[in-house]
Order: sequence, then structure tokens, then C-alpha cells
Amino acid sequence: MERSPPDGPLNASGALAGEAAGGARGFSAAWTAVLAALMALLIVATVLGNALVMLAFVADSSLRTQNNFFLLNLAISDFLVGAFCIPLYVPYVLTGRWPFGRGLCKLWLVVDYLLCTSSVFNIVLISYDRFLSVTRAVSYRAQQGDTRRAVQKMVLVWVLAFLLYGPAILSWEYLSGGSSIPEGHCYAEFFYNWYFLITASTLEFFTPFLSVTFFNLSIYLNIQRRTRVRLDGAREAAGPEPPPEAQPSPPPAVPGCWGCWQKGRGEALPLHRYGVGVGEAAPGAEAGEMALGGGSGGGAAASPTSSSGSSSRGTERPRSLKRGSKPSASSASLEKRMKMVSQSITQRFRLSRDKKVAKSLAVIVSIFGLCWAPYTLLMIIRAACHGHCIPDYWYETSFWLLWANSAVNPVLYPLCHYSFRRAFTKLLCPQKLKIQPHSSLEHCWKKKTTHP
Repeated sequence: MERSPPDGPLNASGALAGEAAGGARGFSAAWTAVLAALMALLIVATVLGNALVMLAFVADSSLRTQNNFFLLNLAISDFLVGAFCIPLYVPYVLTGRWPFGRGLCKLWLVVDYLLCTSSVFNIVLISYDRFLSVTRAVSYRAQQGDTRRAVQKMVLVWVLAFLLYGPAILSWEYLSGGSSIPEGHCYAEFFYNWYFLITASTLEFFTPFLSVTFFNLSIYLNIQRRTRVRLDGAREAAGPEPPPEAQPSPPPAVPGCWGCWQKGRGEALPLHRYGVGVGEAAPGAEAGEMALGGGSGGGAAASPTSSSGSSSRGTERPRSLKRGSKPSASSASLEKRMKMVSQSITQRFRLSRDKKVAKSLAVIVSIFGLCWAPYTLLMIIRAACHGHCIPDYWYETSFWLLWANSAVNPVLYPLCHYSFRRAFTKLLCPQKLKIQPHSSLEHCWKKKTTHP
């Protein structure tokens, strides 16, 4: 089998370093400093971002749901990329030579391929988990407390990621009768083996990308169908809108108390449209911001539980619309209407949350595709033409784009995930969480009922 050595050193996944490195091209001192600064910035962003995700998971017990375990697994992979893989590559790309010996080269290759592949498989697992939570909600809820099953899936990701490249990296030179890697270089023996690379790329990128696309599309179509069904049911449950005189007109709400009225004994309790308290909508609104199935409720899987809780809160307080008086027939009818509308509003919040789940997954999948597709395609083309048809700088750029995905992933969580955003705030700005909205509502309610 013909195997030509590369024109310069290559990184753990085959990225060319020789002609792009300072030792081969003779970068000026200023340009070398710029490259070193950019690499250091990527390392810091990758390590700190993923470390923050892991700390949030440890500090906030509400994040320890099955789906968030998979997000933790992804953060571990990305953290190790920034803490181990990139730092060892920096002197290699700047000097043009691998200074750490053949043994550490083998370890670096195995770890780099392992971490990058496990990141891909973790994204597939996250997408599959959300697919089950939306399409098979009942069975998914039954498994939420089974952390052992989640850990087994996490371990399986690492095992499969290792089996894809690890044995080939460790044994290729022995099976082929010797190593073809020049002294001072570090890259995989199979770098120019087109048949192996096309097979590995199919398992590492093309199949996972098609899988997450299928899962995300299925979630979107399922949510569309549920939206039509639930909104039709909500309209039927709400019935015709009552005349204006039948609707209470509450005075302005006190800030921080979500509509707690400042009236004396015997005044009506807060009512929003059709008698639904504004405070009752808050838990649903909060759930609507959740993405990727996180939070204390376990994402979509916990929606029936949370919705029933919201419904009970939405109908429990107004059972006596005026203290000290017996409920009349009209108040009983209004209470029934309040219950139905509260349930319909809860359903709308659940739908809003499910849509955000699909959108957040689409963001992760899209960024995954943008970061991985250039590298995968260029690697296959480069292997087919033995490096003579792809400029080195394009290949090098595509590989750094792949590594940048590990720095971008933790940024996606606070942007798309309410529970992680709240946990980050708890870690970085705890003073912002000293006054909790629910606590304010409870304090206001107790003050109203105990102090006429």
C-alpha cells in the first residue's frame, strides 16, 4: 500500500503543520506572537467555558436530569480538548516539529481522535434523548430517575469513540510492517489511506449528522402536530369569551408580587383574563425558556407533572373569591372557567417550551455541521489526491474550525437553556438570585392573608 509522508508535521487528526508552521514557513516574530495569542485565547475559552458547565452541574442539583448528564458528558470531552489536545499542538504548529517523543505522540493521537469523536456521539445522544422525550413522553418520564441507564449510555459513547480510531492508531504500524512517520513528526499512519478515512468519516460525521437531522426534524413535525391538536382543544375548553361586564377589572399590580392586590379584607383576589392569576403563568413561562430538556423538571418529560402543578396553583387560591362569604353559583361557574383556561394556558406554555427545545437543538446541530463538514470533506479529498489538490492553509483552517466547536458548545447552553443560564448566574452573580420571584409571590400572599 503506497503511503507518502506529508510535506510537514500533522496534528492528531491529520492537520498539516509543517508548511503552516513557523519552523517551515519562517513566520516573523510578530506573526508568531499573533498566532500564539489566538491559540492561547482558544485554549482559555474552551477550558473556562466547559469548566463552568461542569461546575454548574455540580453546584445546582436541579440540573442533574438524564438529558443534562449527556450535556455534562459533552462538556467533559470539550474541556479535555482545550486542556490537553490544543496545548500540545501549539509548539508543534509554531516550530514545525513534534518535541515530545513518539510515545506521547501516540497518546496524543488516541486522545485527540477519542475526544473529537465522543463530542460528535454525545450530540447524537442528546438529540436522540430529546427525540424520545417528545415522541415517547410516557416511557421517557418513567426512566427519568434511572441515572444508571444514563451513565451506561455515557460510557458507551466513550467506548464507541475509542473503537473507531484507537485500535487503528495503536496497531497500524505493526500490521503494515513498520512506521512511515518521519522523526520529529506526529500524525496517524492511516492519514493517506482513502478507504479507511471514508469509512471512518461515514461513522464519525455523515451518519451522526443525518441522525441528528432526522431526530430534530421528527421533533419539529411532532410539535407541529401537537400544536394544532392542543390549540384546538384549548379553544374548545375556553369557550366563548364572556361579556366585558363579567370580567373583573383588577387594579395595578404591585411590582415583585405579580398582581397581589393592595386592598382590605373582603376584596377579590388577583384575577387575570378569565380569572387566571398572573403569578400562575410565571412557572410556565419559565419552563418555556428551557431547552434541551434540562432544569428541575427534566424538560419535556416533566411537562405533565409541572402542568398539573401549575393548574393546581392556578385554581387553588381563588376558590373563595371573597373571604368571609359563601361562594355563589356565579363564582362557582367562574371558578370552573378559570380552571379550564388555566389548563389551556399551561398547554400553551408546554408547546412554547417544546418549540424552544427544537430550536436549541437546531442551533447545536447547525454549528456542529458548520464546524465539522469542511474538515471532513477536505480530509477525504486530500487523502484521495495525496495532499496535492488542497492548499495546506485551507486544511489547517478547517481543523482549527473543528477544534473551535469545543469552545462554542458551552456558549450554546446559557443562550438556549434557561436552567444552565440560571446556574451560571448563581455561580457568577449570586446576588442577582437573592430575591426569587416565587418567594416574592409567596411573601405577598402570606402578607395579604395574615394582615388584613
